[in-house]
Order: sequence, then structure tokens, then C-alpha cells
Amino acid sequence: MRSKILMKSLVATTAVLAVGAGSLATAGPAAAAQGETAAVSGEVVSPLAVVNLGLSTQQAKNVQCWLKANWGYTGAIDGQLGTNSWKAFQRNLQRHWGYTGSIDGIVGPGTIQALQRLLKNSWGYTGAIDGIAGSGTQAAFKRFANACAGWC
Repeated sequence: MRSKILMKSLVATTAVLAVGAGSLATAGPAAAAQGETAAVSGEVVSPLAVVNLGLSTQQAKNVQCWLKANWGYTGAIDGQLGTNSWKAFQRNLQRHWGYTGSIDGIVGPGTIQALQRLLKNSWGYTGAIDGIAGSGTQAAFKRFANACAGWC
């Protein structure tokens, strides 16, 4: 009898610790440090759904107008460079600027490197072709976006 009670207590304690550890593992570092647990949601989150690379909403709209006129973008002109905007941009980058990755709309290092080649060619980018969208890449991308205003 005593061993059954001890076993039930041990199982219950282990379950509580496992649930608590799982909550802390899914919480961000700040929440874990504060002892908070993350809320569980059924919502699907896509990573990096919008990547404007420092552009304002209007500048991103300019780019979307250019993409719509030239590269098969069919989405909304909403100033949010999401997956479909980047798929259209990747088609341009593949055709002219050495992008060799998938047309998947994911803004990874390969997409940034091809973008940097475009920006180095005509938009004043002077940095390395390193796949990192730093301040120089973002400044040149803003110049490109401002020039796209004529497409809207």
C-alpha cells in the first residue's frame, strides 16, 4: 500500500516537473528568466513572413509596383514585402544577378547576395557580397525602392 502511494506521488511530481520544464523550454529567454510560461496557440506562424529590409511602407509599395509590372507579382500593393513579393524578386535575381536558390520567397543569404550584386551594379552599394543585409545594403535598397516610385 505504502509503495503505491509513493509511486503515485513520484509519477505526479515527475509529470508536474515535465510540464513545467516544457513550458520554460518553449518560452523566450526573458520569460524563462522571469518564471513566466508561454501561452499555447493554435495559430500557425510563418517565420519572417514580411522582410522589408528597412524600407518604409511607401518604399515597399514602390518595389511591389515594379515587381507587378515586371516580374509577375500578383499580390496586393500593401507595402509588406512578404513571400509572394520575394518570390517575384527572386525571379529577377535569378535571371540577372546570380541567384541560384529556390524561388521560395525566403530571404536567406543567397537572396541577399544576389540583391547586393544588383545594388552594387547601380544603386551605390559598396560593401561585400556577403549575404548580410546590413546598413549599407539597406541604404542602397532604399535608393532602389525610391527609384521604383515611377512604376506605381
